[in-house]
Amino acid sequence: MKKILIINGHPDKKSFNYALSEAYKTGAKKSTTEIQEINIRELNFNPNLQFGYRKRTELEPDLLEAQEKLKWADHLVLVYPVWWGSVPAIMKGFLDRVLLPGFAFNKKENSLWWDKCFTGKTARIICTLDQPAWYYKWIYRSPSHNAIKKLTLNYIGIKKVRITTIGPIRLSKEKFRSKWLKKVATLGTLNK
Repeated sequence: MKKILIINGHPDKKSFNYALSEAYKTGAKKSTTEIQEINIRELNFNPNLQFGYRKRTELEPDLLEAQEKLKWADHLVLVYPVWWGSVPAIMKGFLDRVLLPGFAFNKKENSLWWDKCFTGKTARIICTLDQPAWYYKWIYRSPSHNAIKKLTLNYIGIKKVRITTIGPIRLSKEKFRSKWLKKVATLGTLNK
């Protein structure tokens, strides 16, 4: 039985990103899966990695629980809007605070290299844009995709990462949104 963790990084519960998370979850429930969720906006934590890695900031109970869910999952689904070529600040703070040395990776002594703690897991990124997906890819070179896939998920050992980019959302019609909700539900059913 596949264990799926859906992480929603949008700070507004009425956003299309929440509808996408629900669509994925609805699809996943049709297959043999266990599902847990993290809606970052609902967590009580300081998103600032106050001392960097120089000194440990104690993790709040919500972040400790998030780490347990991350360890538990076989497949991560990250849902977020692309803002200024990146993820929302609250999601960035969440990643900074939970994907710590000793949890997500281990630095090797006297080396620039590290051990990856999340090998064997897979991930799906579902992100929304206010521009066409092709424009984001070919003109801007997909900076958030690179940051989350390569510099975050691959860094901690998640090699197989698929990306679904949906845009433009701004000015989109109901037909466009319904089509994407169905596609995302299918991804959930397939556990991809």
